[in-house]
Amino acid sequence: MRGARRRDRLATVMEQLGLGPVRHQPIATLSKGFKRRVALAQALLDDPPALLLDEPTDGLDPNQKHEVRALLNRIAGDKTTVISTHSLEEVEAVCTRAAVISDGRLLADEPPATLLARSRYRNAATVVLADAPEGARQTLAALDGVELVERGLDRRSLVVFGADGLDTAARVRAAARTHGWSLALLRLDGGRLDDVFRRLTQPSAGSA
Repeated sequence: MRGARRRDRLATVMEQLGLGPVRHQPIATLSKGFKRRVALAQALLDDPPALLLDEPTDGLDPNQKHEVRALLNRIAGDKTTVISTHSLEEVEAVCTRAAVISDGRLLADEPPATLLARSRYRNAATVVLADAPEGARQTLAALDGVELVERGLDRRSLVVFGADGLDTAARVRAAARTHGWSLALLRLDGGRLDDVFRRLTQPSAGSA
C-alpha cells in the first residue's frame, strides 16, 4: 500500500483508534494506553484480515484496559482477532470464543459462556453473614439440595454449592429468615474461568 491510498488508510486508522490528539508526540512520551493504540495502529495499517495480539492489556491500569478492550471490540466486526493471554478477565471481556491450550494440547475450544457452565462455581452462592453466627456453615450444609459449603478466600464468606437446578440463593435467603441471620452479602456466581482452566489443565484440581 503506497501513496495516497496509504495516507488515506493512515488517516482512517488514526481516527478509528483516537490517535489524532497525539499524532505529533514522540511515542516515548505517550501513556501505556496510547502506546498500545499506536501498536494496534501499526498492525492495522496494511488492513490485514486477521490480527494476532499477545497480552494486549498487560501492565495497563483499569482505565487503559477499558480503552484497549473498547478498541478491540470496535475492530472485531471487521477482522478475525486472536488474543494470546493469561488474563482470564480478558477472555470474558473481549472474546467470543476461547481455546485452552496446555503442553501443546488443545483442551477446549468454546464460547466463554460455555466454558463458564463447566465451572463448579456455576450457580454457587457466596454468603457473608453480618454477625457470623455459630454453626451457620453446618446449618447451610444440611439444607436440602446443598452439596457442599466451603470457606471463602477472605475467611468471612461461605460458598454454598447446590445440586444442579437448585436455586441456591433462594435456599440461603430462606435459611436466613428461618434462623434470623442478617445477610451482609449474597451473590450468585456465574462460574469462574480460572476454576475451569485449573480443572482442564490439572485434572486433580477438580477434586481439590
